[in-house]
Amino acid sequence: MAVAGIIAEYNPFHRGHAWQIETLRERLGSDTAVVAVMSGNFVQRGDFAVCSKHARAEMALLGGVDLVLELPTPWASATAERFAQGAVAILEATGVATHLAFGCESGELSMLSDAAAALNRSEYPELLRGFLSRGMTFAAARQEAVRELAGEAAEVLSRPNNALAVEYLCALAEQNSGIIPLALPRIGSDHDSAELGSYSSASAIRNVLISGGDWRPFVSEDTASIMEKEMEQGRAPVTVKTAERAILAKLRSMEEEEFKPYDGGSEGLYHRFYSAVRRGRDVESVLETAKTKRYPLARLRRMLLHSYLGITQAAQG
Repeated sequence: MAVAGIIAEYNPFHRGHAWQIETLRERLGSDTAVVAVMSGNFVQRGDFAVCSKHARAEMALLGGVDLVLELPTPWASATAERFAQGAVAILEATGVATHLAFGCESGELSMLSDAAAALNRSEYPELLRGFLSRGMTFAAARQEAVRELAGEAAEVLSRPNNALAVEYLCALAEQNSGIIPLALPRIGSDHDSAELGSYSSASAIRNVLISGGDWRPFVSEDTASIMEKEMEQGRAPVTVKTAERAILAKLRSMEEEEFKPYDGGSEGLYHRFYSAVRRGRDVESVLETAKTKRYPLARLRRMLLHSYLGITQAAQG
């Protein structure tokens, strides 16, 4: 019997997630057990999950998952590379996972594998540093370095789910894992798309939920029932605004040097971030003040969250 691992946030669990589980069982057999490694109350983009980890785990179990394991916050809220490393390590530690199933825009392994192989080549770090020195963002510099080594395979890194899939493949190789990767095509709206339809993205559903619109048509009855219960109890929807006063109070009590362990690259970003904390009137304006071409919002959101929670780079191992 196959045991398929899925690395997910289920923020919230939606029809695309259910389709993925159904499809992997069609590929591997109807008796395939599904183990999900799921983020807890904080997610990879440096944000709060829209509802608690317990509610989202219940959604997953009712949606076809057999076992939910938590990805601890230091990895759940980390860069894509560390997110993948932590989640793959958990699947490997179970000793039972035979496959790692993931959705991606390409839906096939060959170019993803070529890009992952390029990232593991000895020439890659020097190439990356060269492109970073030109003022490129990390994502752009990484893609150009891979282009030098693997040609058109670098194009997969321009799509978010493909890029995460490449990190899964790198983590499997780095950990000498025998787990077999299974690429599944992503269906419906793109990652982070605001478009609503039969297979809406989690981002689109969250946007409707947070804005007070009718989100129920875009999730299963089980997910809707759990979310409604959470909302009735005042536990959802959760956003950074929910804890904004606490976040700002913590950050404004910190001295400049105290931000250094959360810099994420030892590039002096903490100087800019400290200044933004002093000038910003709310979390959104702190992030906008600190943002530059080199420091995108995703990185800054993670730095803000880690500074608030006290998760240093050392804690992410």
